[in-house]
Amino acid sequence: MRIYTRRGDDGTTGLYFGGRLRKDAPAVDAYGTVDEAQAFLGLARAEAGPGSELDAVLTDLERQLWVLMADLATDESNRHKLVAGQSLVTEAMVTALEARIDAIGATFPMPTGFVVPGEGRVAALLDVARTVVRRAERLSLAAAAEGSQVVPYLNRLSDLLWTMARSQEAHSLLTRPPDRPVDRPTDPEDTQ
Repeated sequence: MRIYTRRGDDGTTGLYFGGRLRKDAPAVDAYGTVDEAQAFLGLARAEAGPGSELDAVLTDLERQLWVLMADLATDESNRHKLVAGQSLVTEAMVTALEARIDAIGATFPMPTGFVVPGEGRVAALLDVARTVVRRAERLSLAAAAEGSQVVPYLNRLSDLLWTMARSQEAHSLLTRPPDRPVDRPTDPEDTQ
């Protein structure tokens, strides 16, 4: 099988369950940005190392992003074919992210001031993934079907990635010299 099909040479791309859209359509922009976020999660996972707890969580999140991309890449006329949790983002998936945020957040003192990313490589990669997820969230506003859980999922995912990044930094935050500020905020997107 060849990787290239030449079908996209006309500036269109195929949708899940059929149909085609221009490559600059809002849905394509949205799920393309989710794909970018997934790649950054993969980079963070590779840096975290195989077999780690972070590796397992990020692998699960990457797989969930396939579900989200399928949801966004389905024409309205085919949405009845989507399967909850397999190609359709569900409220339970959003709730599960909230539970992960709460569980991770309970393991260390949460920062209360603005965070300057870069305390460590894994945390920095999680912050990059978070910002890409925030962009995907904004783009999904124009692309997600009415009543879809795509936007809430992306919103919680960005919160989870922020929490995971802070968790990675928790040790260095607690051991900073007293002359360097440790007061750090919540996700900057939440202040907008």
